[in-house]
This record gives sequence, structure tokens and C-alpha cells, in this order.
Amino acid sequence: MEKETVKGYIDHFIYKNEENGYGVVSLIVDEEEVTCTGTFKDADVGDTLEIEGSYVNHPVYGQQLKVSSYKIAVPDDAVSMQRYLGSGAIRGIGEALAARIVKKFGADTFRIIEDEPERLAEIKGISEKKAIDIAMQMAEKREMRDAMIFLQKYGISNNMAVKIFNNYGTRVYGIIQENPYQLADDISGIGFKTADEIAAKVGIRVDSEYRIRSGILFTLLQSSLDGNTYLPMDELVSKTEELLIQTPDQMIDSDSIRIQIQNLMMDKKLIAKNNDNIFSANFYYEEQGAAVMLSDLNVAENVTAADEERYRQRILDIEKRKNLQLDDLQREAVLKSISNGIVIITGGPGTGKTTTINTIIEYYASEGLDILLAAPTGRAAKRMTEATGYEARTIHRLLEVSGQVGDDDTKSGAVRFERNRDNPLEADAIIIDEMSMVDIHLFYALLKALVPGVHLILVGDSSQLPSVGPGQVLADLISSGRFPTIYLQKIFRQAEESDIVMNAHRIHNGEKPVLDNKSKDFFFLERNDANVIYKHMVQLIRDKLPGYVGAQPYDIQVLTPMKKGPLGAIQLNLILQEYLNPPDKTKKEHVYGELTLREGDKVMQIKNNYQAQWEVVGKHNIPVDSGLGVFNGDMGIVREINEYSQDVVVEFDEHRRVRYPFAELDELELSYAITIHKSQGSEYPAVIMPLLGGPRMLLNRNLLYTAVTRAKNTVCILGSSQTVLNMTANEQQLKRYTGLKDRIREVFDAGN
Repeated sequence: MEKETVKGYIDHFIYKNEENGYGVVSLIVDEEEVTCTGTFKDADVGDTLEIEGSYVNHPVYGQQLKVSSYKIAVPDDAVSMQRYLGSGAIRGIGEALAARIVKKFGADTFRIIEDEPERLAEIKGISEKKAIDIAMQMAEKREMRDAMIFLQKYGISNNMAVKIFNNYGTRVYGIIQENPYQLADDISGIGFKTADEIAAKVGIRVDSEYRIRSGILFTLLQSSLDGNTYLPMDELVSKTEELLIQTPDQMIDSDSIRIQIQNLMMDKKLIAKNNDNIFSANFYYEEQGAAVMLSDLNVAENVTAADEERYRQRILDIEKRKNLQLDDLQREAVLKSISNGIVIITGGPGTGKTTTINTIIEYYASEGLDILLAAPTGRAAKRMTEATGYEARTIHRLLEVSGQVGDDDTKSGAVRFERNRDNPLEADAIIIDEMSMVDIHLFYALLKALVPGVHLILVGDSSQLPSVGPGQVLADLISSGRFPTIYLQKIFRQAEESDIVMNAHRIHNGEKPVLDNKSKDFFFLERNDANVIYKHMVQLIRDKLPGYVGAQPYDIQVLTPMKKGPLGAIQLNLILQEYLNPPDKTKKEHVYGELTLREGDKVMQIKNNYQAQWEVVGKHNIPVDSGLGVFNGDMGIVREINEYSQDVVVEFDEHRRVRYPFAELDELELSYAITIHKSQGSEYPAVIMPLLGGPRMLLNRNLLYTAVTRAKNTVCILGSSQTVLNMTANEQQLKRYTGLKDRIREVFDAGN
């Protein structure tokens, strides 16, 4: 398409998306209206634009100019100036006043406003105060435009440039020239690599102190994505060294890195424990703060023998009334939950965790006490509600996520919750299920909303994979040895009838799972060719399993140990999308990078977005509920793709609909197949696992156990029986560096 350049002023916006800046603009060019489509984040009505783009014919809206780039130009005649001033772009000036200003000063109007603003007071209707306000608005807009032009030279998009200017103002010039790495510290969406590219263009040396320091902080941030809250000194140095290498003759020596680690400690951005474990300050203080708050909550009642007997009798009364039969460990768990500030209840599938929770709830309810239930994900909360009959919420909703970053939060840190130290949760007891999924950020936020005296009951399977986010909270709490912990072990009769449960326990104990296909809920197909596995997988999802487990194909989940490779999540999603949701003239598509999204696709949110707005609509599309926040691991279906408004609508659990601007589609992935790690806390009617081979560190017992326990009704493994046996025998796990256990021991021991 041939590109053209036009110049005109914005008469009005036909459409504008405030979130991503995409708009449809009516541009007046030589008194003719031209419809332009593109991103106009920083442009206002009345602005004069110089646009480069190509004309296209829209099947519905006719000829449009598709904008590839534009710049805001200063109006170059009195008529344009009057039009700009009267457009509403400058608060306090309407059309009539704009006409009087331009009539007085003519083509010199903008110079007068910028250099001699007090002269505006010569015009009737403008006071000296108003004259200064007009000048300040004009200067502010000019500063924004100048900064955007400056930042574009360094490959920074308009959207990001606005974000940077709003953060720094006119300081941006000095920051870019002296230390562009500051952007990586301060601006969400800019990482070390982007800052490094800017620094190279500015001419900053590869051994600059700023670059080394930013590289150290970035290395720690990257390690947190693997679940670590710190790195040993030697590992931090070697990983930073690797990051900073540009060419073999431009290596950064390890001593320079160690010096900057010491400098960052002096700046209180890093903290060292045991002289060797290097924490980012926010992670250290979260673990330290959590340990202190746990100590405050960990209050045990002085229970007399008479009290204990009375509690035990109440528990037996509940069993009788509810027709329950608890074993001794379950009763012990309920008793501890009554008399201790913090209790941990852990156990594998079928060991009675839900029955224990229900008995605890009944006890507190019978005493007229308030109890709150929560879980890390929407699916886990929904399952908890169904199992208990009491409302359970996600932890984010329990804490009333506000979507705004708090004053004491860092760029990499969490978000502001309405429930906190100043506005704590009001309850006598709080039960958190699926605790293995809770990372240190969320746990720290939860503890801040609790007051001493509340009973905190943490329930989970300590043999599950740790959280996707940093930390291994449940494992650290248990291994600290400072809290009453009950390990439920008995597999109840009903659970014994499930081969899913029995094989899960065999895997957990390092025993060979039974793969003889005599089961009603655990199947294994020996297949050694990836193409054959693809074929069977499609047949199972589309034809065989929906009727067998009473579910929709959408609810059947493929779980795989890895992202890459022939049986990794990326490749499986491409194949499953092709067969389960093929191209169709009735379904709109949008290509974003390597991702093709199609209406009807199954997708997953892959990062926490606290600002995302969701709504539930009823009849006639009238909203009946709304809120903030969509979180890592939430799964949904693409309901609508709108090229005109440049966005995608995804419907998540509980009919929550979220609108994603095209620019934010990096928050979504196809999820016909997901990694086992991302399945934590979820339960599916049927799970299909392709297992042929892969890295030994990924193919371990912990991973296989987690995958099997995600299935409610059926497990189907396709692949090599030897791989299954190897995973069962492999106890190795990727080590996480976390400090919560040590902080708990320090705080508790100091208090004794």
C-alpha cells in the first residue's frame, strides 16, 4: 500500500479507547473530512497532526487512512491557532474567548502565551491567574510533546513515552543521558534489556556502575520468576556476569560486580544474610515481616484438661449431628484449630481434609463465631464453596484488591488491598485452602490484614509443587517446626475406590503406579510417537471423554511437564487449536506476535493484572456485577474479537468478562494444554498427560503427583510407561532459595 502524508486538525474523535489510546479520528484536511484509524494516546481535539499512513477500504465504514505514524505540529496560522484554543484542549477557553485572543494577537498568539502570558489579561474575561493557568497548560502540553519526540529517538513507543514523562516530567532528559537504567527500576514495563539498548544508543560504557547495578537487580528479579527470594553470592555474581556480557572482549569481571553488590547494600536495595545469601530488600522485608506477624498470631490458649474434654465432646456432638466419622488425627486437627492461633493441616488426596474443614466450620458456627474461607484461585474457591456450603472467596477478593499500587510497594512488589493493618479483616477464624499455591507476596498481604486473636487455619498438600510466584510458603512454615502441624494420612474407604487417589499415593511413596487399564478412572496408552499421541489426544477431548466424565471438551485439560518440544505446551496448543477450534468464517481472529487468537479459543491469564476491570452481564447485556483483578492462572474463553475497537473480550469463571486492548494480549496464552506447574489449585473432570521424555529435573515425582491429583474423575496418560516409572523414582526437585523458614526461627527463638 502506498503511503501518504497529510496535515490537518482533529475535529472530533469518532471512537477512542482510553486504555490503549486506539481511536478513530475525524481529521479536517483543507476543509475536507478524512477518517483516520490508529493509536492517538497523546493527541487531543484541536491538535494539528502531520500523519503518515495508507488509505484502506473498510467493508462497513468505507475509505479510511490507516495511520502508521504521526507527529503533533504547531498550528501555523491564526485560524488554526483559534481552532486549537477553542477546541477544549485548554481548560477555561471556549470558542468565543479563543476568537478574542487570536483577534488581539494574531499569528503571534502562541509566542505571547509562552513568553508573555501576563498580556492575556489585556483581554476581557481573562484574569492574571487565568492567564498563568493557560500558559502552564500550554507549556505542559509542549513539554509532553517535546519529550515524546526525544524518547522516540531511542525506540520508545508513544504509550511508554507518556508513562515515562508522567513519572519524571522534564527530568527525563537527564535520566536518559546519565542513567537510563533508572527506567528499569522505576517504570513498570521497562526491563534491563530495554534500558540497556537505550544506554548503548546514548553511549554509556558497558562497564558503567549504573549498568552493573541494574544488571544485579535484574538478575535477582529474574530469579524470583523461578520462585527464589534470594540467590547465594557466587550464583548471583556468575548469573550477572553472564547477563552483562556483550562480546567476549567486553566481559565484566566478578570483582566489579561484587563491589556494586556492596554498594547496593549500602543503598539498602540489597540485604545479605549469613554474608552469602543476597536478597532484594522487598523480598527480605516481606519474609521478615511475615515472620514477625506470624509470631504475633501464634497464640496458644492455656487449655485445661476440663477445657480439652469439653472441646472433644463438642467435636463428637458435631460428628453425630452431621453423621461424620473422624479419625484421631482429624479430631486432633479440629482441636488444635480451636485452641491455637495458627494451625497447619496437610495431607494427600482422600485423607479427609475437606471433612476436617467442615467440622471446624461447624464448631465455629455453633459457637456463634465468624469464619471466613478463601483460596488462591477462583476455581479453588469455587470448589471450597461447593465442598463446605459456605461462601469461599479468592484471597485477593477477601483482601479487597483495589487495583492501586500502595505507597510502600515496589515496582516488583504487590498491590494495594483495602484490607490491611488500618482496616483488618473482621473474623474469629480464617481458613485458607490450597496453601501450597500461596506465594510470599500474597501471604504477606494476608498477614497484614489479620489481628492477634484470630485463628488462622492453613490447609494444603505439602507434596504439591510450590507456588508459581516467589517463595515456598507452606513448605517453609512446616519445616520451621514452630506451628502445630497435623499430617492426615488415612485414606478413607470412598477414596480407596478411586485409582486416581491410590495411584497418587503410590507415586508419592515412590511406588510404581498401576497401569494395567483395569481401572475405571486411570488409563494408560503406551504410545511412542508424538504424532500418534496428537491424534489420540484430539479423539479423547473431542469424542470420548466428554460423555464419559459428563463434561464439555473445554473442561478437559491437557497437562504437560514442559513448555517446549513436540509435547510441550506451545506445540500442543497449536495442534489442539487447529482441531478443536479450527478457522471458521463466522469466527473472528487476531494475530499478536506468534499468537493467533480466535473466537472460542481457550486461554489463560499469565500474569497478575490488578487494574483489569471485569463485569458480569445479565439479560440484554446489563452489568449485574463488576470488580477489579484478573490473576495468573485464571482460565477463560475468547468471546469476542473487535478489530474496530481493537480489543478482545475473554469470559473467565463465574461469567466474569474482561476486555483486553490488543496491546495487552501478551497477558494471554492459549490453554488447551498447560504446564503442570500452572495447573496448581485447579481441578478438572479429566486430565490428559502426554509423557515421552524430557529433562530429568522436570520429569520428577513431585510433578507427576501434582498432575495426577488435578483430576477429579479420570486420568489418561499417553506415552511411555518407562517415563512414568522414571518420574516416580526421581525425587529430585528444582531447589528454591527462600528465607521464610530461617526468618521464622530467628523471630521465634528471639522471643523465647
